[in-house]
Amino acid sequence: MCEANAYLLKDGKEELFLEALDTVEPDNGNLRLTTIFGDQKFIKGRISRLALVDHKVIIEPIEE
Repeated sequence: MCEANAYLLKDGKEELFLEALDTVEPDNGNLRLTTIFGDQKFIKGRISRLALVDHKVIIEPIEE
């Protein structure tokens, strides 16, 4: 399968946040991440990097 995984960038390290990612959408200042199974997670952050060959979406959390 070709779906990606989402990782949070914390202290310069990538931490797995969500596997089998299907979509990433903006949602009222947040990011809504949806898996191929329909599970959803919301996070306040911005996309730091897309590593398409590695199937990674790297997200930098935004602290308020």
